[in-house]
Amino acid sequence: MTAHMKIFVGFGDYPATTEALREAGAQIVDSLEEAEGFVFTQTPGIDFPALPDHISWVQLPNAGINAYFKAGLITADRRWSNASGVYGQQVAEAALGLLLGLIHMHPTMVRADSWSPQPDVDRRTTWLAGQTVAIIGAGGIGKHVAAMLRPFGASSLAVSRTGAPSPEFDEAMPISMLFDALRHADHVIVCVPLTDDTHHLISTDALKAMKPGAMLINVARGEVVDTDALVTALDSNRIAGAGLDVTFPEPLPDGHPLWGRPNVIITPHVANTVSSVDRMLAPVVAKNYRRLINGERMLTEVDVTKGY
Repeated sequence: MTAHMKIFVGFGDYPATTEALREAGAQIVDSLEEAEGFVFTQTPGIDFPALPDHISWVQLPNAGINAYFKAGLITADRRWSNASGVYGQQVAEAALGLLLGLIHMHPTMVRADSWSPQPDVDRRTTWLAGQTVAIIGAGGIGKHVAAMLRPFGASSLAVSRTGAPSPEFDEAMPISMLFDALRHADHVIVCVPLTDDTHHLISTDALKAMKPGAMLINVARGEVVDTDALVTALDSNRIAGAGLDVTFPEPLPDGHPLWGRPNVIITPHVANTVSSVDRMLAPVVAKNYRRLINGERMLTEVDVTKGY
């Protein structure tokens, strides 16, 4: 590995990321064949390419990279970095927006064509003040969610692999105590990476553990929630509602039973928009590059053995 690597940024146009790499000392080249490192840019319709053997570093534009692992693309013969935590503030804001919309019954009024739902909205509207929100996943998104909850007077309960206390959260529990956390929480926000361990983490039993008045917010990946179990929980009023920026399947088909419910908000995987990726990714990619050429661990380096 040379002191100044040759980097190909492609296949989309990411001017901020490209310039940040130049300023960090990288030599930007025009093709993978010339490159030692590859910054893959999120461009609709472009598949991940076959990599020449001389590519020693790959930077991915995604925070969730389960699809790359599932496709067998991420291997231990080169170093990889992702966008873990890069979009945390935006995704946290989207999660809180979904939760606020649900507890203030915005879907009911959006679908109304008169003032007539007012008594029901008045009776059933709730507030975040004094509530406990379980945040499943204590990474960058989870920390931003916790910070945003505090001005509303709500407390945060982080559920993570170890349950280690952290100053960003008011409480913490290990994932082994997930059901205890769900029983304790007034609402639940899911923001874990998708791995074999988190697939269908929110299962029938998990939904049964939640309070009947709780809202479930998913800004992780659709497969973290068992979709059929969620439909059943909503049909039986086992939980109060759901806010979903991600679904399984995705896109959610027309006519799916999750559509059209007054207690469900669905957004089309836009908690972080593609148009904002270049601007948000640029400084992190530059830091990763500097650490890489200095022989250090990158800020968002992927642990191939863990799957994230």
